Amino acid sequence: MSSCRETCSPGSLPQRSPRLRPSPFTEASHLFREFGHTTWRLETRKGYGSDRNNPKWQRRLDGRDVAAGPFDEWRLNVRTATAEGRRFERVRLVDDPPTEGQRFLLATAPSNVAAGEDIRNLRRADAVRSGLPDWDFWLFDSRILMRFVFDEDDTTVGVVISEDPTEVLAACQARDKAWHHAVRAADFAGAVRSAA
Repeated sequence: MSSCRETCSPGSLPQRSPRLRPSPFTEASHLFREFGHTTWRLETRKGYGSDRNNPKWQRRLDGRDVAAGPFDEWRLNVRTATAEGRRFERVRLVDDPPTEGQRFLLATAPSNVAAGEDIRNLRRADAVRSGLPDWDFWLFDSRILMRFVFDEDDTTVGVVISEDPTEVLAACQARDKAWHHAVRAADFAGAVRSAA
């Protein structure tokens, strides 16, 4: 199967999450173990409830390093997949100045990168100019789209899975635009620190 990076036709994703009933994330988590070649994420929110509930959140606010420590289940899976030649990639949108939630993600990114993820950042203003969607998704092997649905506290309430060719191709185009302009996490974090 050819890569969508090479075959995507013009199109755009809807700017709002679909009104379909979401499924629990746990019902789709197998995709992170079973994908064949690539999985790619767009993170658009100013913060995430799961991060604020993470013990590392307070440790970062206290000025402690949150990038160190043993790998959790997520990072162990990333390490296994990338050792097999599969890719985990993501682009995170960042406001100017970054929100507290975005600063947390910048601080924790090195542990994900150490596991094998390629994480990049993109200024929100650049994402808007590029016409990127304003909602989160994962794209698996350029053929399965997982859209996140959040509540008012930025907590994931479920996901919507789609293999609709039009939606998947539009997601591929969004990925290509974001990836082209995004900056590697370490370089971006250094620029944010020097501007602070």
